[in-house]
Amino acid sequence: MASEGFSWGGFLARVVAAFALVYLTYNPEGFSFFHWVLHPAPGETGIGAYLHGFTPVKALAGIALVTGWVVFLQATRRSLGVGGALLVVALFGCTIWAMIYYGAISPTSSKAMAHLVLIALSLVLAIGVSWSHLSRRLTGQQDTDTVG
Repeated sequence: MASEGFSWGGFLARVVAAFALVYLTYNPEGFSFFHWVLHPAPGETGIGAYLHGFTPVKALAGIALVTGWVVFLQATRRSLGVGGALLVVALFGCTIWAMIYYGAISPTSSKAMAHLVLIALSLVLAIGVSWSHLSRRLTGQQDTDTVG
């Protein structure tokens, strides 16, 4: 029987899933779906260079990633709402700004900045899919979708 309550293990699983989704889609290291699909074929130019190597496996991987994004974004929208999601984004944005402002990190590396943005996006998604569980545990109130 699956537990319906919030647990730190469940939150950690959601964080790992969000990181996997974000980093498999794009990362600055060049090992992502984005780079795999949009890497031009050697010696070819134009749009054909990009589509030449498009295979059913790439299409299947793309569909799986889009499905993951839809699930995470829809759950985040339903639990946090647009305003709540913007507040969480603002929280992480200000955290990154503070780390730069106080010298904890240097904004000179575009790869490092890209990683910070990807980490923040992953955490926003993980919080979004976990918020209903956490909110129910903190307040005793349950989120529902109205039908009809």
